[in-house]
Amino acid sequence: MTLPATENAFGGSATGGTDQRLETAEGGLAAAVYGIADRARLASRALGRANRSHKDRVLRKIADELLAHQDELLAANQRDVDAGQANGTSAALLDRLTLTPQRVQGLVAALENLAGLPDPVGNVVRGQTLPNGLRLRQINVPLGVVAAIYEARPNVTVDIAGLALKSGNAAILRGGSAAANTNEALIGLIRGALEAEGLPADAAQTIDAYGREGANVLMRARGRVDVLIPRGGRDLIQTVVNNSSVPVIETGEGNVHIFLDESADQQMAIDVLLNAKTQRPSVCNTVETLLVHSRSTVLPGVLSALAAAGVRLHADPAVLGLLPAGVTGVPATDADWATEYMDLDLAVRTVDSLEEALEHIRTYSTGHTEAILTNDLANAERFIAEIDSAAVVVNASTRFIDGGELGLGAEVGISTQKLHARGPMGLAELTTTKWVVQGEGQVRA
Repeated sequence: MTLPATENAFGGSATGGTDQRLETAEGGLAAAVYGIADRARLASRALGRANRSHKDRVLRKIADELLAHQDELLAANQRDVDAGQANGTSAALLDRLTLTPQRVQGLVAALENLAGLPDPVGNVVRGQTLPNGLRLRQINVPLGVVAAIYEARPNVTVDIAGLALKSGNAAILRGGSAAANTNEALIGLIRGALEAEGLPADAAQTIDAYGREGANVLMRARGRVDVLIPRGGRDLIQTVVNNSSVPVIETGEGNVHIFLDESADQQMAIDVLLNAKTQRPSVCNTVETLLVHSRSTVLPGVLSALAAAGVRLHADPAVLGLLPAGVTGVPATDADWATEYMDLDLAVRTVDSLEEALEHIRTYSTGHTEAILTNDLANAERFIAEIDSAAVVVNASTRFIDGGELGLGAEVGISTQKLHARGPMGLAELTTTKWVVQGEGQVRA
């Protein structure tokens, strides 16, 4: 099996390895990756026994270490950013790669928030006592060993390690060559904090040193790894989904839509769209397509505000005809409706009804997040009922679809599948359940 080349966490644009090459490496590369997974399994048992206060101490210790070593961390990150610029990395990817003092503080805040959240392990989902006296409880328990393959996003290293720790799981991380220096520094700090607080350092490990072939081996570590979570662009996600024998929780790209209903207020529309498009264009909860009811009177003002903020408009003929003086746009193509720009570009289309907006979203949605701006309660309720995405937003920015913003402390990713987890994945989504049955000698008739 040869995997397609892709610029992602598998390591630049190198071609994939074959079965034969993996078999040849069985005594070396595969053994090394499997050894990491086996050590993670042992570490997960210790984490599974740790109580909340112990795990929270580690989270706070990691936060302290990030602040204490911020200068070294930023220096390591700058080496990655410089290399990315030299290699022609896109502005969107460079933005995700870059750490700043403010972003480090955001990582610290996320860890502190996690420490303040209830421990999901041991939570009773349901329970009852049967007529024969058996006492039943279904409780949350850790998944065990959680692996993640992701692109150049240093924040993901901290988010996943922190969430895994709090939920009693060991984490194996593959963060990609683009962030190699940053991730090495982060993993070192995390492992040091674990050891300092009496938990196994192997609860947080990386396979970055083993490159793309190591990621291939990790995808085949069924029985050693309990779940694999890809996070990044479409190429990375589909490569993992299509080639992994380890169970995968699929996170998805975000071709996010906002429907501007004819009843929507102009100032609210401007405020929400500017936030949803321009606050951080490179992330997956940024709006990519604006659908506007043809009877809306606020579109010219909205377009002027977007253009003034530097947004490049890809518009259908009706919208091009409504552009205010001084505002320019380019004709939209069918490809624009399916594009996740991750930049200051926005596709804009007019529709004649809510039904037409819904049909457009059904055709082009990636199942991430869709929003409606409206003062019509019936339209809002219908939009909520008929949109089949992980998140639906009414009269607010799509940027709120984020684990930290929704009170989860952080997120592993935003799942666009329908099994086990959907939407921002926090602590609860990194647990499964088991049944506990307690009796006094009962036997089945």
